[in-house]
Amino acid sequence: MAQKRKHRLVGYAGLVAIVQRIVPARPDQVFAVLADGWTYSDWVVGTVHIRDVDAGWPAPGSRLHHKAGPWPLSLHESSEVLTCEPERELTIRAGLWPLGEAHVRILLDPVEGGRTRITMEETFGAGPLRWVHTKLNDLVLHRRNIESLRRLCDIATREKSRP
Repeated sequence: MAQKRKHRLVGYAGLVAIVQRIVPARPDQVFAVLADGWTYSDWVVGTVHIRDVDAGWPAPGSRLHHKAGPWPLSLHESSEVLTCEPERELTIRAGLWPLGEAHVRILLDPVEGGRTRITMEETFGAGPLRWVHTKLNDLVLHRRNIESLRRLCDIATREKSRP
């Protein structure tokens, strides 16, 4: 059920949406973007504004507080770090209430040539969205995550080129 296109693997493992991309930046460079909670509205599709970031971000239990969706329908929510292994893995519980919450796992694997394979896995952990699994949702979720990964790669590559 998976198909490979332009360094992206699009598929499912159970109800977990998986997208993947190789970026010409080292894992520490990609993780530097993930570790800066203020950048999330720059690369996470649907997040329109970061309101606050806990001082300990991305330590487990720390949160970033954000707005999602278009005004005037924006939701004020927060996302919490569940696990963090610097330069390797970050797992977040993203609040989307009243729709539910998503669990997002980002894996960073070094690839020869100073590159990184970024894998993003997302599933709905609670709420109404957990029970609505349709082909349309699959398509929207995959497209959203492919675009989020593209933006993350752009930022990591841009940061790499700065002195």
